[in-house]
Amino acid sequence: MITTLFFMWGFVHNLDPILIPHLRKSFNLTVLQSALVDSAVFIAYFVMALPAGLLIRKAGYKNAMLCGLGLFAVGALLFIPAADTHRYAFFLGALFIIACGLTVLETAANPYITLLGRPELATQRLNLAQSFNGLAATLAPIVGARAILVDGASEAQLQAMSDSARQAQLAAEAASVKGPYLAIALVIMLIALVFYFLKLPAAAGASGHASPASGAIGRALQRPSIRRAVIAQFFYVGAQVCVFSFFILYASRAAGISQIRAADYLGWGCGAAFVVGRFAGTCLMKYFAPARLLLSYAMASAALSAVAMFASGGAALAAVIGIAFFMSIMFPTIFSLGIRDAGADTEMGSSLIVMSIVGGAVLPLLFGAISDATQNLQFGYAAPLLCFLVIAWFALREARPAASTTSTGSIETCLN
Repeated sequence: MITTLFFMWGFVHNLDPILIPHLRKSFNLTVLQSALVDSAVFIAYFVMALPAGLLIRKAGYKNAMLCGLGLFAVGALLFIPAADTHRYAFFLGALFIIACGLTVLETAANPYITLLGRPELATQRLNLAQSFNGLAATLAPIVGARAILVDGASEAQLQAMSDSARQAQLAAEAASVKGPYLAIALVIMLIALVFYFLKLPAAAGASGHASPASGAIGRALQRPSIRRAVIAQFFYVGAQVCVFSFFILYASRAAGISQIRAADYLGWGCGAAFVVGRFAGTCLMKYFAPARLLLSYAMASAALSAVAMFASGGAALAAVIGIAFFMSIMFPTIFSLGIRDAGADTEMGSSLIVMSIVGGAVLPLLFGAISDATQNLQFGYAAPLLCFLVIAWFALREARPAASTTSTGSIETCLN
C-alpha cells in the first residue's frame, strides 16, 4: 500500500507536462505564464516541507499519510470548478493544494517504507518503491495525452471565430481535464479509505516533540557539503522540471510532431531513459565514486543541452532523451553526498535539501523568460545548461573527499 503512493504521486507529477501545453492554448498564455504550473507545484514543497515533518512527529506516519491523501483528493476535485469557471488562477490553486498533499506523502512515505521489514533490506524496499515512481513517469504522459489533449480547433480555426465563439471553444477544451482528475480523486479516496482501516506498524519519530531548536538550521548550514547540496539540488530540480515540463512544446517546435506523438516520446523516450539510467547508474557506482560519476553525467547533460538549443528533428529529440538518462542519478547522489557524515545535523540537513526543490518553481520561469525574449523555445535550454554546470561544480567539490564513497552509502541515505 505504501508503494501505491509512490506510483500515484509520480503519475500526477508527470501529468504537468500535459497540462502546460493544454492550458497554454486554452488561456492563450506565453511560455513564461505557462511555467506558473510548475511554480504552483514546487512552491508547495518549500512551504510544506517543515510542517509535514512536524505533522509526522506529532500525529504519526499513518495520520500524516491520511492528511496528505486528503489534500491530494481535494486538489484533484478542485479541477472541476476550475474548468467550469475557466479561470487559470483556479487551476494553479488546485495544483498547489495537490502538491501540498504530495509533500506530506513524500515526507512520510520515503522514510517509513524503510521501516517495513528487516533493516538490511531497507535499501531494496526503497528502490522497489522508487521503480514504481519511474513507471508512473513513463505511463502518465502517454495516458494523460489521450485523456486531456483532445482534438480541438486549430489556431487558424480559432482566429476565424468570433470572440464569444472562441471563448466557448477554449472553455470546452479546458473542460477535458475534469474526467481524468475526477478519476484520480476517486482513486485517492479509495486508497485513503484502505489506509484508514489498515493497521500500520508503529514507528519511532511520532513523539509529539516540538520543532527543532532554532539554531539547528544554522548549524546544519555551517557544513560546506550541506550548503553546496542545497544549492545543487535547487538547480537540479529546476533543470529536471524544465526538461520534462516543456518537452511537448519543445518537441512540437523542434521536431515538428503532434502533441500526442510528443507525449509518447516523453513517456517511452524520456521516462524510460530516466528509469534505465537510474538502474545503470546504480550499477556503475560499484566501480566509480558517486561524485565522479555525477560530474561526468552533469557535463554530458550540459553538452546535450547545448545540442538541444540548436538541433532539429530527430537529433533534437535524441538530445533531450539523453539528458533524461543522465539526469537520473542526480537527485539521490546530491542528496547522499550532501548529508554524508553529517552526524547530528543529518535530519535538518535532509529537510533543507528537500526544501531546495523549490528550484522547480523558479528555474522554469527563467526557461520561459528566455524563450519569450528570444522568440525561440529551444533557446530556453540555456537554463538547464546553467543548472547542469552548477551540478558539475558541486560534484567537482565533492569528488576529492568522496573518492572512496561506495554506492551503498549513496543509495541508503537517499529519501527520494
